[in-house]
Amino acid sequence: MFNRDSIPIGIILGILIPVIGYYFWSSLFELLGQAGIMNPDGFSFTWRARTTSLLAICMNLIPFQIYKNKRFDKSMRGLIFPTVLFVGYWIYHFRAALLID
Repeated sequence: MFNRDSIPIGIILGILIPVIGYYFWSSLFELLGQAGIMNPDGFSFTWRARTTSLLAICMNLIPFQIYKNKRFDKSMRGLIFPTVLFVGYWIYHFRAALLID
């Protein structure tokens, strides 16, 4: 998938990577909590959801950098569309928690 320069490939990866990343990070936080390594009691109520979502969105930086190094401009453009939508939704969804904390 990383060897084609096309906007649809970038859009597909831009959607799939954060979705998969969200489940990865939420599972990791859950495992760390069960193992007693991370204690979520000291954090605000929405901390875990905000952090997990933000880390999942940031995982789009990995294929973006790969496409940048290969000079696949179309794939980079395709990757940006869903990333901007995810960031916009993240800001909208957590706007109250961002202004209070």
